[in-house]
Amino acid sequence: MDDRMEERMGIEENDHVRGNREAEVVLIEYADFQCPYCARAHKALTSLQQQHGERVTLVYRHLPLTDLHPFAQPAAEAAEAAGAQGKFWEMHDALFENQGMLDEDALPALAANLQLDAERFRSEFEGAEHRGRVEADLRQAHALGAQGTPTFFINGERYQGDSDHASLAGAIGKALGGA
Repeated sequence: MDDRMEERMGIEENDHVRGNREAEVVLIEYADFQCPYCARAHKALTSLQQQHGERVTLVYRHLPLTDLHPFAQPAAEAAEAAGAQGKFWEMHDALFENQGMLDEDALPALAANLQLDAERFRSEFEGAEHRGRVEADLRQAHALGAQGTPTFFINGERYQGDSDHASLAGAIGKALGGA
């Protein structure tokens, strides 16, 4: 990987980061809120972060596969609109936990459940104010060779394994030095 690509694998200032920015393991995930494999990874990563605490950090970046998942792009934009109100991760979790019910009508309801400013959410969502952020993540994913979801990078190295708990646990354990 060249230096420019390696730089992209670090935590960027505007990234959505869950955990300690100085963690031993930084897992960058390119994902799609409608992808069933991403939902499986969400469950696994939630558990693994609880297990490893501040030693593992998750960075979420968007890779909506709009040809397969018609609500992936709107869901990503909804997550960004929630993030503008300080609730990205709450919306992230809600989107994965309610994946089977995702449609454009569900997004305002999820925002209401998170007690977001409904008018601001609606205005930003309908105005596509966060589309540029989602598209920037998408371009970056493609530049890094990520075409499918979820795509992971663990400490800057592309992870080629499955998104199930056992596979991710093994990869994170290896990155932690066998811990």
